[in-house]
Amino acid sequence: MTAVDALVLTGPRELERRSFSRPDIGEDDGILRVEACGLCGTDHELWAGLLPSRYEFVPGHEIIGVVEELGPVAEQRWGVRAGDRVAVEVFQRCGRCGPCASGDYRWCEHHGLRDQIGNIDVQRAPGIWGGYATHLYLPPDSLLLPVPEGMDPVLATVFNPLGAGLRWTQEVGQVGDGDVVAVLGPGMRGLCSAVAAKEAGAGFVLVTGAGEQDRARLELARDFGADLVVDVLEQDPRVALKAATGGLADVVVDVTANAPAAFPQGIGLARPRGRMVVAGTRGPEAMVPISPDRIVFKELTIVGAVGVDAPAYERALAIIAGGRYPFEAIDRQVADLDATSDLLGMMSGEQGGARPTHGVVVP
Repeated sequence: MTAVDALVLTGPRELERRSFSRPDIGEDDGILRVEACGLCGTDHELWAGLLPSRYEFVPGHEIIGVVEELGPVAEQRWGVRAGDRVAVEVFQRCGRCGPCASGDYRWCEHHGLRDQIGNIDVQRAPGIWGGYATHLYLPPDSLLLPVPEGMDPVLATVFNPLGAGLRWTQEVGQVGDGDVVAVLGPGMRGLCSAVAAKEAGAGFVLVTGAGEQDRARLELARDFGADLVVDVLEQDPRVALKAATGGLADVVVDVTANAPAAFPQGIGLARPRGRMVVAGTRGPEAMVPISPDRIVFKELTIVGAVGVDAPAYERALAIIAGGRYPFEAIDRQVADLDATSDLLGMMSGEQGGARPTHGVVVP
């Protein structure tokens, strides 16, 4: 095989199918045959132009595939062999800088946020840096995680949002036994944050959504650990939470996308001296009306969260394999490369009608 088919995002709502030369693999790199790539909220925000990009690139970062070829040095470093099914970490790590040495490789001085898989300039050879493609190039600083044997690759793409939920809720949010947790947003990362809260011992979990588009997702959230679900267009979540628990949330986890109103709502849901994790993006032009005095008088801790890490992904794969939560039953839409643009339109809400909770590209 000498060619790789891929979709290149050339501008808002413009995905162009291109053919790339398959790169020659040396001693320290490899190539992956992409089996499935989950769609993140960031994907449809990039597609819609809500998150701008300065260059063309192959999107897709929730990648599951089979290692097709790799060099002997890469094989030893990654601990995998040709034929193994793996999940691909979004971040690259050099292994030499201070952040990598401390385990916080998301802030690698040689890679960091600018070198995330699924958002690398297509002009950088060999161009195939994302999951909307039949194959993905694996550079030397890749990080691969073995997928449990027999796990369906489409289901396995949940490793990414579940890993995010685990890190944002448990590590950043520090949810503990008996905590009251409010999760803002009932998409994949919201459902996964509810799971993470329950896995951490939370005593009560609220999940919020907004309007008809979130109704089915809110009902689904009950199967993923939610004790209470609230449509914020119909009910004040603060009033509902106080009625159900007698108080407010110890931890608020905001995973909403392009929803500025959720941020002040989260501040209102947090108890005095509570903690709020902000992981959803609003876009570069979003302005959020808040009263800083509410943060002062509550002595809130508000912390941003970006990305996941390998330990969280490993725990996520184990939870999926354990079958305690019905991830396989989620409303899921699968598309090939030709139908990916339509799926992104559905996920972004631009095409109207019910949005699938989970979208997956199968090249």
